[in-house]
Amino acid sequence: MTEDDSQTFDSTVYYDEDADSEVIVGKTVAVLGYGSQGHAHAQNLADSGVDVVVGLREDSSSWDAAEGDGLRVATPAEAAAEADVVSVLVPDTVQPDVYENAIEPNLEAGDTLQFAHGFNIHYNQIQPPEDVDVTMVAPKSPGHLVRRNYENDEGTPGLLAVYQDATGDAHEEGLAYAAAIGCTRAGVVETSFREETETDLFGEQAVLCGGVTSLVKQGYETLVDAGYSPEMAYFECLNELKLIVDLMYEDGLGGMWDSVSDTAEYGGLTQGDVVVDEHARENMEEVLEKVQNGQFAREWIAENQAGRPSYTQLRHAEKNHEIEAVGEELRGLFAWQDEEEEEESAEVKA
Repeated sequence: MTEDDSQTFDSTVYYDEDADSEVIVGKTVAVLGYGSQGHAHAQNLADSGVDVVVGLREDSSSWDAAEGDGLRVATPAEAAAEADVVSVLVPDTVQPDVYENAIEPNLEAGDTLQFAHGFNIHYNQIQPPEDVDVTMVAPKSPGHLVRRNYENDEGTPGLLAVYQDATGDAHEEGLAYAAAIGCTRAGVVETSFREETETDLFGEQAVLCGGVTSLVKQGYETLVDAGYSPEMAYFECLNELKLIVDLMYEDGLGGMWDSVSDTAEYGGLTQGDVVVDEHARENMEEVLEKVQNGQFAREWIAENQAGRPSYTQLRHAEKNHEIEAVGEELRGLFAWQDEEEEEESAEVKA
């Protein structure tokens, strides 16, 4: 690890010079799945000189796409049997089944089972044998940006964790994998399966996905119920959120406060804790406890086993909230909407 004199981190951070790419270049990596992360990992690994085989169902709609990108494709079982490193990048909900039917029968002593999220290992939905390495390399970005950054000779920050080190080389190999997909160009933070899983779930539920959407909807409803137009409520409580988040992403909370007006800053600093007060903090602690003690995991696993009845109902209610209809109409008026659609279409074709 190298250290920037201007930065101090509680966690260990690794960069290109800390990784030995040859550790992974001489091995065969099976990338199971060709979705957001799968396509990025597979293409970046291949461009880094790694022997890659993509594991997909024979009826997968991604089979032709992967072959079109110049990659070898096989069934998950065939890919796992051939590989030294099996990178499991299918959705969390199907990983246990893929592991049981395709991976486990084909694991050999000294192989590596690798993940990009720790859910199934941490909550014991997958229990690997003791003679294989179990690691995690998790880019902190959607797959299309992992790929784009790599092609632009830039990096994507990532996480590295070792759950089981049967060979004694798991850490070195995981770091080499992270380098091959471009993460060490930006920095790879060392963590654990437990820490990654629990903080990820908490962040999604309490802030990023659950907390923010609930705050947006309740702000919208407060204005509309007070007699303000739905359009103005949408602009003030949802549309402008991106502007604020972008400022925080680029320069932190301080940079955001420096960029908004003094009126906005004073109002935010004095009223923010009125809305998100100690009761919200107590509720967040309850959410965290459910993540830590496995209650959320058990609920989610049972929900999937039951055919997702509650999940389906909740999604339906969310999609039918008034703010969605208002937003769809307003977004159609934005000039940048057509430009973004054209860019996304061009990326898909590329």
